[in-house]
Amino acid sequence: MFASLVEALAGHDGAELADGRGFGSGALQVRGRIFAMVSGGRVILKLPAARVSELVSSGNGVAFDAGRGRPMREWIALSDGATTLSLELAREALAFVRGNADE
Repeated sequence: MFASLVEALAGHDGAELADGRGFGSGALQVRGRIFAMVSGGRVILKLPAARVSELVSSGNGVAFDAGRGRPMREWIALSDGATTLSLELAREALAFVRGNADE
Protein backbone atom coordinates (compact mmCIF):
# COMPACT_ATOMS: atom_id res chain seq x y z
CA MET A 1 0.00 0.00 0.00
CA PHE A 2 2.78 2.46 0.91
CA ALA A 3 4.62 1.92 -2.38
CA SER A 4 1.53 2.99 -4.31
CA LEU A 5 1.28 6.13 -2.16
CA VAL A 6 4.91 6.98 -2.89
CA GLU A 7 4.33 6.46 -6.61
CA ALA A 8 1.20 8.64 -6.60
CA LEU A 9 2.44 11.47 -4.37
CA ALA A 10 6.22 11.83 -4.55
CA GLY A 11 7.09 14.81 -6.72
CA HIS A 12 3.63 16.37 -6.44
CA ASP A 13 2.58 19.29 -4.24
CA GLY A 14 6.03 19.43 -2.63
CA ALA A 15 5.96 15.81 -1.43
CA GLU A 16 9.19 13.84 -1.50
CA LEU A 17 10.54 10.55 -0.24
CA ALA A 18 13.00 11.13 2.61
CA ASP A 19 16.52 9.81 2.22
CA GLY A 20 19.01 8.84 4.87
CA ARG A 21 18.96 6.66 7.93
CA GLY A 22 17.10 6.64 11.20
CA PHE A 23 13.66 7.96 12.01
CA GLY A 24 11.87 9.23 8.93
CA SER A 25 14.03 7.50 6.36
CA GLY A 26 11.80 6.22 3.61
CA ALA A 27 8.89 8.39 4.78
CA LEU A 28 6.91 10.78 2.62
CA GLN A 29 7.49 14.35 3.69
CA VAL A 30 6.73 17.92 2.69
CA ARG A 31 9.02 20.80 3.68
CA GLY A 32 10.98 18.36 5.84
CA ARG A 33 7.94 17.22 7.83
CA ILE A 34 6.64 13.65 7.67
CA PHE A 35 3.05 13.06 6.63
CA ALA A 36 3.13 9.33 5.73
CA MET A 37 5.38 6.45 6.74
CA VAL A 38 5.41 2.74 7.45
CA SER A 39 5.81 1.30 10.92
CA GLY A 40 5.24 -2.30 11.94
CA GLY A 41 4.05 -3.09 8.40
CA ARG A 42 1.23 -0.53 8.58
CA VAL A 43 0.79 2.79 6.80
CA ILE A 44 0.90 5.65 9.29
CA LEU A 45 -0.54 9.08 8.41
CA LYS A 46 -0.56 12.45 10.18
CA LEU A 47 -4.05 13.97 10.20
CA PRO A 48 -5.98 16.39 12.42
CA ALA A 49 -6.92 14.81 15.76
CA ALA A 50 -10.64 15.00 15.01
CA ARG A 51 -10.13 13.17 11.70
CA VAL A 52 -8.06 10.48 13.42
CA SER A 53 -10.85 9.99 15.98
CA GLU A 54 -13.41 9.72 13.18
CA LEU A 55 -11.34 7.13 11.31
CA VAL A 56 -10.71 5.10 14.47
CA SER A 57 -14.44 5.15 15.28
CA SER A 58 -15.28 3.92 11.78
CA GLY A 59 -12.80 1.03 12.06
CA ASN A 60 -10.37 2.31 9.44
CA GLY A 61 -7.40 2.29 11.78
CA VAL A 62 -6.05 2.77 15.27
CA ALA A 63 -4.34 5.71 16.90
CA PHE A 64 -0.61 5.22 16.33
CA ASP A 65 1.55 4.48 19.35
CA ALA A 66 5.23 5.13 18.70
CA GLY A 67 6.19 2.73 21.48
CA ARG A 68 5.86 5.17 24.37
CA GLY A 69 2.74 3.57 25.80
CA ARG A 70 0.21 6.15 24.65
CA PRO A 71 -1.43 6.84 21.31
CA MET A 72 -0.48 9.95 19.38
CA ARG A 73 -3.63 11.97 18.70
CA GLU A 74 -2.62 13.23 15.23
CA TRP A 75 -1.29 9.94 13.84
CA ILE A 76 -3.30 6.96 12.58
CA ALA A 77 -2.14 3.46 11.69
CA LEU A 78 -4.43 2.42 8.85
CA SER A 79 -6.15 -0.94 8.99
CA ASP A 80 -5.78 -3.39 6.12
CA GLY A 81 -9.40 -2.67 5.21
CA ALA A 82 -8.60 1.01 4.57
CA THR A 83 -6.68 0.23 1.38
CA THR A 84 -9.29 1.85 -0.84
CA LEU A 85 -9.14 5.02 1.27
CA SER A 86 -5.36 5.17 1.60
CA LEU A 87 -4.59 7.53 -1.30
CA GLU A 88 -7.41 9.89 -0.37
CA LEU A 89 -6.25 9.92 3.26
CA ALA A 90 -2.61 10.37 2.26
CA ARG A 91 -3.60 13.42 0.21
CA GLU A 92 -5.43 14.76 3.28
CA ALA A 93 -2.29 14.15 5.35
CA LEU A 94 -0.13 15.95 2.78
CA ALA A 95 -2.46 18.97 2.79
CA PHE A 96 -2.62 18.98 6.59
CA VAL A 97 1.14 18.87 7.09
CA ARG A 98 1.85 21.29 4.23
CA GLY A 99 -0.60 23.74 5.80
CA ASN A 100 1.08 23.42 9.21
CA ALA A 101 4.67 23.41 7.93
CA ASP A 102 5.00 27.17 8.28
CA GLU A 103 4.17 27.17 12.01
